[in-house]
Amino acid sequence: MRVNYDDLRQVISSLTEGETDEVALMATIACELHHSDARFDWTGFYRVVAPGLLKIGPYQGGHGCLSISFDRGVCGAAARTGEVQLVDDVEAFPGHIACSSSTRSEIVLPVRNGRGEIIGVLDIDSNQPASFDETDARELSRILRGVFEALPC
Repeated sequence: MRVNYDDLRQVISSLTEGETDEVALMATIACELHHSDARFDWTGFYRVVAPGLLKIGPYQGGHGCLSISFDRGVCGAAARTGEVQLVDDVEAFPGHIACSSSTRSEIVLPVRNGRGEIIGVLDIDSNQPASFDETDARELSRILRGVFEALPC
């Protein structure tokens, strides 16, 4: 069963209302997203901790990579370009980092603060090929904007 994004957005909005700590917000969103859709095998955030470097943040699922540079993998591409990465087949993505051998497809979205700066990426993996589409990209982006772009600068 696919996620009902309208309901999910309302739940996340309610749970995160008034919270300003980025890590607390990421933890709550990762949990809610992960349990909302059977396609989501690994759901989590990588945080920008230095120029060109992501570190693991809150997540649900098996282990993730601890560090990812902006010049490697799907997460690095999202952080580097500031664009959503929809990957139907991770094996076909140049420079893909195999944090889990079961991952077949992936969506990674940049996370921006109120100043428009990229503070991290949201990474969702699936063990099925071509699991994500433009609807997922649009709706997940909307959730992220509603939470993180509203934070005080």
